Amino acid sequence: MTRAREVTVALQTDKGPAEYATLARAAEQLGFDGVSVFSDLGYQSPALALATIAAATSRVRIGAACQNPLLTHPVEIAAQAAALALASDGRAYVGLARGAWLDGLGIDTSRPLARLADTAEIVTRLLSGDDSGYEGTVLGLPAGTRLRVPLPTEPPPLLVGTWGRRTAAWASTCADEVKIGGTANPDMVALMAGWLDGTPTRVVAGAVTVCDRDRGVARALARAEVALYLDVVAGLDPTVEVPADVRSRIAEAVRAGDAETAGRAVPDDLLDRFAFSGTPADIAVQVEALFDAGAHRVELGTPHGVSALDGIRLLGEQMLPRVTR
Repeated sequence: MTRAREVTVALQTDKGPAEYATLARAAEQLGFDGVSVFSDLGYQSPALALATIAAATSRVRIGAACQNPLLTHPVEIAAQAAALALASDGRAYVGLARGAWLDGLGIDTSRPLARLADTAEIVTRLLSGDDSGYEGTVLGLPAGTRLRVPLPTEPPPLLVGTWGRRTAAWASTCADEVKIGGTANPDMVALMAGWLDGTPTRVVAGAVTVCDRDRGVARALARAEVALYLDVVAGLDPTVEVPADVRSRIAEAVRAGDAETAGRAVPDDLLDRFAFSGTPADIAVQVEALFDAGAHRVELGTPHGVSALDGIRLLGEQMLPRVTR
């Protein structure tokens, strides 16, 4: 059963099976509502992590947030979703997004919304056993095409990752959730909630999370993590203006591979807009602010703490009880 306000965790796909199992089991036991994994360029396919998490848990919802149809064909996305639904006894969801950091790969990134729409339609048809075929704007499905694996009783819920109004408007016609990836900003959540007003599509906000009993330690680590993606997400958030000199200092340090220097260039106000960081009490305040702004689910992302397991435990034991759910 879905809560009105959910808190989930998300893991980067850079681990071994034993660590995925340990972290997911801890998250479930501590009361989190779900465990997602990222599907970022250059990391493992989400399949290994999700299969391991499915075997290690029995309650939490699981899925990839998000897969990119430019890199993985929708037929393959559907097949992976069917396998995950089977392995998790129906706890899977499907996450789709246009993706980023694709420059230089020789991939045609034009018409991203049309590709997303075609992908969602193809995945939904395949998972529901519809083999009538589909002719989309960018992608198609020949009649007779079907998945040759056991199908879920019901198609898994669909999540679409986006910061944009046009994609959100489309997602409101077919998706269960829209996720703003890389934000802890109540203003952005309120904006997205306004765009989706009057539709049943739920708003999800997620970002880098670092929790520690020592606030300074947590925020220093979070700064270094946020600096790696700030140049991308800051340009997507219409409610935030990053001074040009700040943005250039961060970008220059990131290009030089100096995450610590890049992190030091991230001011407090920006850190709080694009990451969850600090003590359990600090992060609880941030999570509550997002719920109050219109979020239905908040996803706390990697690395969670100086140690991932310690961070998840601290969040579950001391942050979750402070949050109204």
